Amino acid sequence: MTDPVLSIADLRVGFGARTEAVRGVSLEVHRGETHCLVGESGCGKSISALSVMNLLPRGATRTADHMRFHDQDLLALPDRAMARLRGDKIAMIFQEPMTSLNPAYTIGSQMAEVFRRHRGATRPQALARAEELLTRVGITAPGMRLGQYPHQLSGGLRQRVMIAMALMCDPELLIADEPTTALDVTVQAQILRLLQKLQQELGLALLLITHDLGVVARMAHRVSVMYAGQVVESGAAVPIFASPRHPYTTGLLDCIPIPGTTSAGEPLGSIPGVVPRIPRGFTGCGFRDRCASAAPDCAGPIPLRTAAPDHAYLCRLPPDRTREEAA
Repeated sequence: MTDPVLSIADLRVGFGARTEAVRGVSLEVHRGETHCLVGESGCGKSISALSVMNLLPRGATRTADHMRFHDQDLLALPDRAMARLRGDKIAMIFQEPMTSLNPAYTIGSQMAEVFRRHRGATRPQALARAEELLTRVGITAPGMRLGQYPHQLSGGLRQRVMIAMALMCDPELLIADEPTTALDVTVQAQILRLLQKLQQELGLALLLITHDLGVVARMAHRVSVMYAGQVVESGAAVPIFASPRHPYTTGLLDCIPIPGTTSAGEPLGSIPGVVPRIPRGFTGCGFRDRCASAAPDCAGPIPLRTAAPDHAYLCRLPPDRTREEAA
């Protein structure tokens, strides 16, 4: 396998002296690969992505054994060097385009700014590039759209504009944070097909953040399941869906209907409780208060187990436990 485009080891993000939002996250994303970061809201997925972009909120601190984009150490990059990389070689599609796009500027002005800043292009050259990409992401009458403001576009069109803006400088790594949130199912399917097509054409390394396992099943080559700031299960998508090992992953899968298996009116599974806020110095399994398999030793150190060469999970349950037993 080729060297990863993005490599993160033991990432930790804290807020103040008490709260740790990300606890030891490690992952890799390779060229042409979709790596899905999945979990409930509040698990630390978006904070992990913002750490890569160095866009954390004021007061947050990040540390890691390493965080590399190819051979560049992202933790050691000065702010100016990171600003040159951000939007150029690393781009991000934010969760809500209506709050990410500036309502006071036209679509064309906002897209052109990215290209002019990183490529030194003239305004006509930047607008031509923007029109080309709006066409590529399936927006009709792109010339007219460049003169419109964000509020004049539908949610699906705004999301396509965000994708086009992210691609203005031909990035190598694209981070997509819940790109289908708040869109109806038809538009969701269109956006996912678009991302797949663009990835195949451009060879993008895609880090896709989502809580929707249907999206994961459709898009992922590799999966990292996050809970309470930790990656609790990771590996290739197929074995994780076929034989989940962590009780949290099992619970997530039980919450979705299976075509041809789940009967109409049959109740779906659920996970009681909510994601906890983890204080610094916390030990043990963060899922133990919601887990049906919890035992006293879940409050102690939790081993990282291997279910297969490309399938690891963080739990005291041995690999030979079946999914039904774990549930």
